[in-house]
Amino acid sequence: MSEMTHDGAESLALRTFTENAYLNYSMYVIMDRALPFIGDGLKPVQRRIVYAMSELGLNSSAKFKKSARTVGDVLGKYHPHGDSACYEAMVLMAQPFSYRYPLVDGQGNWGAPDDPKSFAAMRYTESRLSKYAELLLSELGQGTVDYTPNFDGTMQEPKMLPARLPNILLNGTTGIAVGMATDIPPHNVREVAAAAVMLLENPKASLEELLQHVQGPDFPTEAEIITPRDEVRKLYQNGRGSVRMRAVWKKEDGDVVITALPHQVSGAKVLEQIASQMRAKKLPMVEDLRDESDHENPTRLVLVPRSNRIDMDQVMNHLFATTDLEKSYRVNMNMIGLDGRPSVKGLVEILSEWLVFRRDTVCRRLNYRLEKVLKRLHILEGLLIAFLNIDEVIHIIRTEDEPKPVLMRQFSLSETQAEAILELKLRHLAKLEEMKIRGEQDDLAKERDQLQALLASDRKLSNLIKKEIQSDAQAYGDDRRSPLRERSEAKAMSEHDFVPSEPVTIVLSEMGWVRSAKGHDIDPTGLSYKAGDSFRAVAKGKSNQPVVFIDSTGRSYALDPITLPSARGQGEPLTGKLTPPPGATIEQVLMAADDQPLLMASDAGYGFVCTFNDLVARNRAGKAIITLPDNAKALAPIEIKGDDNLLMAITAAGRMLLFPVSDLPQLSKGKGNKIVSISSADFAEGKDRLTWLYLLPPQASVTLYFGKRKLVLRPNELQKYQGERGRKGTLLRGLQRIDRIEVDAPQQISTGSSEE
Repeated sequence: MSEMTHDGAESLALRTFTENAYLNYSMYVIMDRALPFIGDGLKPVQRRIVYAMSELGLNSSAKFKKSARTVGDVLGKYHPHGDSACYEAMVLMAQPFSYRYPLVDGQGNWGAPDDPKSFAAMRYTESRLSKYAELLLSELGQGTVDYTPNFDGTMQEPKMLPARLPNILLNGTTGIAVGMATDIPPHNVREVAAAAVMLLENPKASLEELLQHVQGPDFPTEAEIITPRDEVRKLYQNGRGSVRMRAVWKKEDGDVVITALPHQVSGAKVLEQIASQMRAKKLPMVEDLRDESDHENPTRLVLVPRSNRIDMDQVMNHLFATTDLEKSYRVNMNMIGLDGRPSVKGLVEILSEWLVFRRDTVCRRLNYRLEKVLKRLHILEGLLIAFLNIDEVIHIIRTEDEPKPVLMRQFSLSETQAEAILELKLRHLAKLEEMKIRGEQDDLAKERDQLQALLASDRKLSNLIKKEIQSDAQAYGDDRRSPLRERSEAKAMSEHDFVPSEPVTIVLSEMGWVRSAKGHDIDPTGLSYKAGDSFRAVAKGKSNQPVVFIDSTGRSYALDPITLPSARGQGEPLTGKLTPPPGATIEQVLMAADDQPLLMASDAGYGFVCTFNDLVARNRAGKAIITLPDNAKALAPIEIKGDDNLLMAITAAGRMLLFPVSDLPQLSKGKGNKIVSISSADFAEGKDRLTWLYLLPPQASVTLYFGKRKLVLRPNELQKYQGERGRKGTLLRGLQRIDRIEVDAPQQISTGSSEE
């Protein structure tokens, strides 16, 4: 509460003053600037521009007038704000790439899709209302809306326009108020009209039924809407959500041609984004970039690949994820409702409320027309009386000083009827005029009966509204521009994806030096090594596959082949790229497909099955894969080719055990399960350990070598060595130390050994 001081000044707490001032400001911005009204879908400035242009006679068939004339009228009569803001609002309504159904028809430079702000000044451009604007204005002078005084009280302006279609959905709008905002996407006339008719016929229609007609937003671009159907449904149910749009492209003579961009996306900006990646060498598969857009092809961006072997689908997927070729649009259908309050509404609520507005508008129009018809019939009734008594009427007019009251008294006429008789011209006293009056009377009587019937019946009124909506949809509707498509999510490519898939050979030395050679025809033992160093292990794969290294503690590490030195030299030490634990040495190297099953085992007799992807660790310190008991070492990983393979395990004590490899568990890391039983005491003293591991395909034969001696075990002879996983196995008589093993099978399986 304010108080009066002794000198007559009003005293008010600063907190109270600021709260009230900001509340008044925020209410003004919400109600009179930023949010659209559900009835006509316009903000106040848009409504005033359209109304001012109609008052200037700038309909769709009129001559163009300077835009400055319209802006001047809007500012001077209805909208006392900045001229640039008013003109920008007018420009937006004239841009066919911004508005789905433009309200203003512009002549001159009204901006371009690449730069919507590049429009000429209002003193250069000319404008008039578009044909579509008739949907908002055609019923304006028929008692359909209320008027309110303008800002200075000298003129009247409509509170809203009598929209014949739900413009709130057709053109949509965006706006930022205080504490709230609105983002309503545009839609297609035919789809929205069909949904409105369905709801008119069945007010209890569900959202699912309406979505049979309204597929989704329809932007003024041919780019695809890729929002999943479930998300579109939630959007229309809650009034909030998002819509994703993706550019349309095609292959043409080996090049990629982009023919449509998402709504309000600049082709120049997209080109700059792609060129920036090319300069940063993040897009090596693209050789050239061109903008071939012209008047006939408003959007034509050309990407030239380096070769025809490049997967341009993958490249475009990357560009969708990293540039504006794919863009998300927020949806927040916040608007001023019929109750005068802002709220976020779903599709059913919007159309239901608009139909209430439309029914009220049509009723007001019919009542206005009925009142006109009744007034005219009343006048015609008086005129007919005058014609039937023409001589007496003429006598009264000629002889009386005040003929009106005399006529009223003599023929029981109303003041309106008497006034109409006195205003008759002499030419209308002809005999034919009586016939015209009777004809007009009959026509108006029929119209009166029709109007009264419409107003008395909800069903007939609904049918009239339905016919008008369908007629307007046919006159102003068009085909959908933004197709809805189900597309997979776009993912950006990593540097690894940019590497071409070429065969490489990775060579590891005993001292932990590594190098990479192109091709698979490399003899690693014939390469040059540092003094005291020699070949240890080799892996063959593709240049875009990771290389996995395993150290003596059971940790794994991964590097990309492109980061490794060339085989032309002696390589580089892995310690410059990796950080193994103190005392650990790199023991193994391998390359395989991500889902390739591998057998991981230790010479302590434990093991498990994992995938190659489980071994990939991009950090310098790697990750623990196989847990090793004290003094144990990891054996070389073995690729598993089939679940029907048998695992052959041979210990240093000469015991052999065979069992199905499928008996081992699938783990991502750990110690694993027992493969073969080895006494902990024998292992600690070095008397026994797991020395050989082989995977045997069905019907394989095995040859064991010890010096000059050998033992051949055929499939039927191997059966006596089969047993349960974790058993001690069967002793190989006379072959306690094996030098070499050969497997005779249709296809030999990878091997692993702890023998140095």
